[in-house]
Amino acid sequence: MKSSKPSAPQHWLVKSEPEAYAWADLVRDGRTAWTGVRNYQARIHLNAMRPGDHVLFYESVTTKAVVGVATVTKAAFPDTTAEEPGWVAVELKKLRPFATPVTLAQIKAEPKLATIALLRQSRLSVMPLSHDEFAVLEKLSA
Repeated sequence: MKSSKPSAPQHWLVKSEPEAYAWADLVRDGRTAWTGVRNYQARIHLNAMRPGDHVLFYESVTTKAVVGVATVTKAAFPDTTAEEPGWVAVELKKLRPFATPVTLAQIKAEPKLATIALLRQSRLSVMPLSHDEFAVLEKLSA
């Protein structure tokens, strides 16, 4: 039997190419539907996201750094950009930028992040983070 007690927020990392959708775009927009994900494993992660979950925003390709924190404001719903059924999006809301972006080089150099999904599955655009991984990344940004 499931407990009626709400679970603690989960932690996630989403990746985007700045040319497609940058942190600055989320800052400007305030919130966005996180659409366009076409990877089955990432879709599983999107379906697991719940309002209140914390999401780190990683700019790939050029920036290669975690640059800010967002929160999930709407759980998985049909992705209107998909031509096939079953693909989902979530709504993200900007919370705050990182004081200092945390670069991929810093992440690779931090022993506490040796098993982070970003390094193990570098092409995955939506991935879970443990509470400890999230905390280490926040500390590195201070």
